[in-house]
Amino acid sequence: MLRDQDRIFTNLYGFHDWRLAAARARGDWDGTAALMANGQDWIIDQVKASGLRGRGGAGFPTGLKWSFMPKKSDGRPNYLVVNADESEPGTCKDRDIMRHDPQKLIEGCLLAGFAMRAVAAYIYIRGEFIDERRRLQAAVDEAYDAGLIGKNAAGSGYDFDVYVHHGAGAYICGEETALIESLEGKKGQPRLKPPFPANVGVWGCPTTVNNVESIAVAPAILRRGAAWFAGLGRPNNTGTKVFCISGHVNKPCNVEEEMGIPLRELIDRHCGGVRGGWDNLLAVIPGGSSVPLLPKAMCDDMLMDFDSLRAAKSGLGTAAVIVMDKSTDVIKAIARLSAFYKHESCGQCTPCREGTGWMWRVMERMVKGRAEPDEIDTLLEVTTQVEGHTICALGDAAAWPIQGLIRHFRPLMEQRIADYKSRATARAAE
Repeated sequence: MLRDQDRIFTNLYGFHDWRLAAARARGDWDGTAALMANGQDWIIDQVKASGLRGRGGAGFPTGLKWSFMPKKSDGRPNYLVVNADESEPGTCKDRDIMRHDPQKLIEGCLLAGFAMRAVAAYIYIRGEFIDERRRLQAAVDEAYDAGLIGKNAAGSGYDFDVYVHHGAGAYICGEETALIESLEGKKGQPRLKPPFPANVGVWGCPTTVNNVESIAVAPAILRRGAAWFAGLGRPNNTGTKVFCISGHVNKPCNVEEEMGIPLRELIDRHCGGVRGGWDNLLAVIPGGSSVPLLPKAMCDDMLMDFDSLRAAKSGLGTAAVIVMDKSTDVIKAIARLSAFYKHESCGQCTPCREGTGWMWRVMERMVKGRAEPDEIDTLLEVTTQVEGHTICALGDAAAWPIQGLIRHFRPLMEQRIADYKSRATARAAE
């Protein structure tokens, strides 16, 4: 269990004031200029040594990503873009960081932006987050008024601006290149890569896109040392993580915990257990709606980190834990996710545009059992034809929940089909 003194987000629940004075009393903006005086390469080396991996879902090493940015300008400015388009179903961690601890994000923008020689940060916030945008903008204004960002940011001699950009509520804009397109005022559609954003990003300039949590933890890592952060969690899965636990638990919550905490401990300690007891558990989606679910048998000893969940053919994703007890119609639940991905596909790639609609229509029939048993194999085959064959990962996100359902609950799907046939036979006999 994470010790209180190791928590980074000390106001995650909003029990204290979010404004600048209170944030500074909690340790934010303490000696920021001194950290920057250590140099840009020092900051990147510290983040590399900490083992921090991207908290937006992919888990790519953050320090390594920062190091891809050009160190010498060819005349184009560098930019930092913060992905606050938190649209993954089940995920609500960035929302609370921006609502209750916004100065951590703003200070993180300055330190990360300085390390990557960026002139400005653009925080792209989800369209539905109206109150969070107002809160974040007020926090940015306070930081400007205090001289912490802008000209001679925090007394460091470095000029750095922070802008808050409000999206229009499209899930696809959580993909970094679609976010860049939207930020430029175009339709939010993913770009082909290469070129990668670190070479050609927003307005054709070198750009790094990072998740809110990835940026917000950077100041704490630099103050307390890479070894401290690397000492938390497990090898290659270090540090703390904000988990969002929802669904059939007694007390749904966001909680900051160590990476690698056992799933059962996470649910029992912080959420009061599964509704009706652990034996009433049916399945858990461990990392937001786009990762494959895990049945109860795999949840008993599952560790919550990138590598453990990948080994189980699932993923940590955004660490949004969706708990389903035995009252859940799991086929219907996955069909609902299929409808979401069909709706949110940008339509640019044929496998995704056509495949998401096809998978959803078949899943709707599977819910009722109006299918043939061999259609389960056809459905699985189509998911593999969509997965990995699209410009961005939305095709994968649409395919993986269905693959998890078939992998772990195929007998239930077959039974649903058999029950429907027997009812139809009985009706015909009458």
